[in-house]
Amino acid sequence: MKRNEFEGVVREAIDGLPDWVRDALHNIDVMVMDDADEELDPEGGGLLGLYVGIPLTERSVEDVAELPDIVYIFRNPHLEMGLPRDELLMEIRKTLLHEIAHYFGIDDDHLDEIGYA
Repeated sequence: MKRNEFEGVVREAIDGLPDWVRDALHNIDVMVMDDADEELDPEGGGLLGLYVGIPLTERSVEDVAELPDIVYIFRNPHLEMGLPRDELLMEIRKTLLHEIAHYFGIDDDHLDEIGYA
């Protein structure tokens, strides 16, 4: 799948998020990269996505002027799953929800408990 097609699926996944999730996202960008570079994934773990920022639960008034938080969606690891488009859309949606959960301050242990690890 070409990059622009993949980005279209990511936009579709974002548009399909519940309104309350989209409405709660402030000063956060979603970016598509082919793969995580060494800076984002020093262990080379084949990440599907990554949240970079300060979770809402850890913010203070000093953080107001910070740059936008970013949710990265990594194209190649998703495509390597070999999923049909509709299943790829669901996997991207799950990745988005996982990373957005970090924005809301939810840790990996809890995400694992609820099936979003």
